[in-house]
Amino acid sequence: MMKRSTFLRHLKKNGCLLLREGSNHTLYINPQNGKQSTVGRHPELSELMCKIVCKQLEIPLKKR
Repeated sequence: MMKRSTFLRHLKKNGCLLLREGSNHTLYINPQNGKQSTVGRHPELSELMCKIVCKQLEIPLKKR
């Protein structure tokens, strides 16, 4: 499990930007390639969810 705030910092560090806030998810975009992905509002995200989001945005997975 990974804290949501830690994962969002990882996205920003890799150049991803907040596109918009939804009611249940936050939408991030990688402006370098135009890829988008949603991040849930749970306080902790599973490793699998983090891996899927990183793959969709085409950024490296956060190392623990």
